[in-house]
Order: sequence, then C-alpha cells, then structure tokens
Amino acid sequence: MRGLIPDLVSGVPIAQRLPGVYQQEDFAQRFVSTFDDALAPIIATLDGLPGYVDPWLAPADFLDWLAGWVGVDNDETWSVAQRRAIVAEAALVHRRRGTARGVADAVRLTVADECRVEVVETGSVHVPSITVRVRIRDVELVDVRRVGDLVTALKPAHVAHVVEVVATEEE
Repeated sequence: MRGLIPDLVSGVPIAQRLPGVYQQEDFAQRFVSTFDDALAPIIATLDGLPGYVDPWLAPADFLDWLAGWVGVDNDETWSVAQRRAIVAEAALVHRRRGTARGVADAVRLTVADECRVEVVETGSVHVPSITVRVRIRDVELVDVRRVGDLVTALKPAHVAHVVEVVATEEE
C-alpha cells in the first residue's frame, strides 16, 4: 500500500524559488512551505517513476498493474521472479505471436525455468500443425491444460497443435 511518508522533505522547495522580495517575508515562507509538504510525495513519486515501470525494479505488488499494460493475465502459481520475467518479455512475445519461436518463448516463460521447449512445425500448406514438446525433469510442474490454452491463444487459429510433456534425464 502506498501512502504518505511522514517528515518527507521536498527535493524542490518552493520557498527557495520565490522572488527575492518574498525570501525575507516570514509569512510568505511559512505559507509556501505548506505546499512543500503536499507536493513532496508527488515529486518523490515522479523522481522514482522509472523504478515503477521497470518490471525488474518495480515493487512486487505493482507487477499486476504492469502486466495489465502489456496484456498479460497473471497466474497465482507464478513466482515473483517468473512474473517479472514474463512482464519484461511480453512485448517480445507479442511481436513474435503466431510464430513457432513466439510460442516456444511464451511456453518457456510460463512453465518453469529449467524446462526446454521445442516447437516442431510440419511446414505443410494443406494440413499445418505444430507439436510443442516441453522437456523438463519434473513432469508434475507442468499443467498440460494450461500450456495447451497458452498455445491456442498464441498460434494461428487454423493450425492444429499437440502438447507433449516429456521427462528428461539428469544431466
């Protein structure tokens, strides 16, 4: 929750910006200093704005708002680090939408860090299809239905797909 910060000092005090004739006036100084108290949180927020729009720096509770900006529906099962990576890479995934590489990138970001995703295309014009293979050590980490929904959203509508989750050996 964002709120007021007690005793926050303005980085840009208004009293110092008054014309010289008002610099010596006690009433003018006190009157204008009340605006400093009200504007200090606004100025501090604007000074720190890059930290709010960068997914790697933003507070964890702010990531949902950033995700909405880039068209990502957050999943409660994602860790904070995974959510940061997904929001950071969302523009790239949107740019590659409909391609095999775009599907692979999106699945890799949303499944697990240690998975290997392969997208195999038939290349056929008559019956195009793709096979998405998620290679991961622990198959229990992958929700096949969720991966299928993601692939459905990202691939061209006329292309069929199959999702396979394959256990890999320890390396």
